[in-house]
Amino acid sequence: MEEKKELGIMDILLDEDNEDPITLYDENDRAVKFDQVAIIPMDNKLYAILKPIDPLEGVADDEAIVFYVNEDGDGDATLEVETDEPTAMLVFDEYYKLLDKAEGK
Repeated sequence: MEEKKELGIMDILLDEDNEDPITLYDENDRAVKFDQVAIIPMDNKLYAILKPIDPLEGVADDEAIVFYVNEDGDGDATLEVETDEPTAMLVFDEYYKLLDKAEGK
């Protein structure tokens, strides 16, 4: 999936004031809207946890998806689904640690 807005995906992801949905496009060029849950830097990569707003096949209403930021051949940032399940689980674990820390646990 890739971003199709005038702003680059990094500008959108790192804008703390942005509350607008992130629109990505699937392989069939269908727009899918997501809410940004978190940005997690880990192992020299930047990950984004996004929750689909629109129904997405194979994703429950209460589930989120881990994406990683990838640079294409032109140096533009794109979001790619993290397909390695152990890596995705580590990203979620890091997110939960950050939540606990923010809550003073």
